[in-house]
Amino acid sequence: MRPLYDDGAKSATAATRDYVLSLDDKGAPCLNIFGGKITTYRRLAEHALEKLAPFFPDARAAWTAGVPLPGGDFPVDGVEAQIKALRKLGVATDRALRLVRAYGTDAAHIIARPQGREFGAGLTEAELEWMIEHEFARSSEDVLWRRSKLGLKLSAAEAEAVDLWMRDRMGGAI
Repeated sequence: MRPLYDDGAKSATAATRDYVLSLDDKGAPCLNIFGGKITTYRRLAEHALEKLAPFFPDARAAWTAGVPLPGGDFPVDGVEAQIKALRKLGVATDRALRLVRAYGTDAAHIIARPQGREFGAGLTEAELEWMIEHEFARSSEDVLWRRSKLGLKLSAAEAEAVDLWMRDRMGGAI
């Protein structure tokens, strides 16, 4: 959900898509963020931290502008090369494409692990472990709906198997 800021526009379609930061510093600081676009998330995050900086004197200056996201350390036109590298490791084309789109160069780290059980749509225990260790996944909903949309591809039985595996792996604390 992306709440829009009430800028006085006559309709939601006319409202600004820019983000607005509203800091309430009476008591514990509370920063509200309205609007924003996925394409400006880094700048929004940097602006948010600028607003909060007075409350965190040891915070570092903005640094994310030139840093790739995890797995994004390859050229924009390098997707095919990443897929080809996974194919040489024996990964099926459709799975290689999905893994590269989801994890970039980190896909090779997932493939380097023992794959374990496959649940469906190419989702393996190795990928689940990666999501737990690197993407803070804690439940099947995290895996199937928030960090991927694999829930659209798995049968009810396959999704249930992922849920049972995650519950067992997380010690039942989901």
